[in-house]
Amino acid sequence: MNKPPAHLPQADYAAVHGDIVALLETARRAAARSVNAVMTATYWAVGRRIVEGEQGGQERAAYGEALIKRLGGDLSRQFGRGFGQRNLAQMRAFYLAWPADQILQMSSAKSSAPQIVQMPSAQSLNLSALAQAFPLSWSAYVRLLSVKNPQARAFYETEALRGGWTIAQLNRQIGSQFYERTALSTNKAAMLDKGEVAEPGDALTPEQAIKDPFVLEFLNLKDEYSESDLEDALIQHLADFLMELGDDFAFVGRQRRLRIDDSWFRVDLLFFHRRLKCLLVIDLKVGKFGYADAGQMHLYLNYARENWMKPGENPPVGLILCAEKGAAEAHYALEGLPNKVLAAEYQTVLPDEKLLAEELDKTRRELEARRIARGGNMEADE
Repeated sequence: MNKPPAHLPQADYAAVHGDIVALLETARRAAARSVNAVMTATYWAVGRRIVEGEQGGQERAAYGEALIKRLGGDLSRQFGRGFGQRNLAQMRAFYLAWPADQILQMSSAKSSAPQIVQMPSAQSLNLSALAQAFPLSWSAYVRLLSVKNPQARAFYETEALRGGWTIAQLNRQIGSQFYERTALSTNKAAMLDKGEVAEPGDALTPEQAIKDPFVLEFLNLKDEYSESDLEDALIQHLADFLMELGDDFAFVGRQRRLRIDDSWFRVDLLFFHRRLKCLLVIDLKVGKFGYADAGQMHLYLNYARENWMKPGENPPVGLILCAEKGAAEAHYALEGLPNKVLAAEYQTVLPDEKLLAEELDKTRRELEARRIARGGNMEADE
């Protein structure tokens, strides 16, 4: 005869559950910090090696540019997009902004390996020891590189470390000229105390830290997660729907990442239209259409035109889909095309905006109804 299940007091379960959640979140944060520190040390060492390589050229500036360009192509093929020409130039700038004597002394002070101070070669660098000299994330150092004033940069680095700032806090403080405001203030201590206070949008979850685009590139991992199950399902259905419209649509990518300056963006769907010979950039918004959405789409199109468009192709076209509850809209971004004839052809060949909006609205309602039904069944089972 089976024994009835023992009653588990809610307070006991809550204590065990809470402790395990805290343990796992602490471990994930520690893992993210560890990866970030080694990655940052590696990028600094890469920058150092590039600078050393430049010194062998007859004309340093021209030689250095050619070196980075060639390395960017070769390393990207071997290690992924994180080692392209732009990123290598950033690593070079990182090494120059945080000079070797300062960094090697810092790593030596925190390490049991004093030989690192003797300006070791790139091959003999102890990355684990060197990583201790970089307590902030690589994303933070990238942001700090944009601060041209060395005194301001050192101030933000010190305060970010002292206050445990997330990258969101660092962005906000630099954007609000916290250094300049503190320098002008008659009560600097109060300003510094105020700067430590985080705002609701500053929080960083362990998952976000691990899925930082820089970390994913460094580890050569693919990043294909969505912000919500509903958005993920809508994007998948939209991709299937476009493919069913005919063989004009060739799928290129989903959640395609791109970086403009020091900011990361994601294109929900990227198709190639065979008859129009152009890329179709699709952005899904689970909310109401706004002018900012149009501006962001034109940003994507400019990037696609410069970086993704192949010779002989027509300029890319954008499609903004808004799946607001109770309403759906679809908007093509056709501005910037070289002539009105091409714009008219695009409008004739591309799917009707109303058809796309109706399909999106129908799918959203079906998905929400299915989710509600699942929730009801789960409650009944309990």
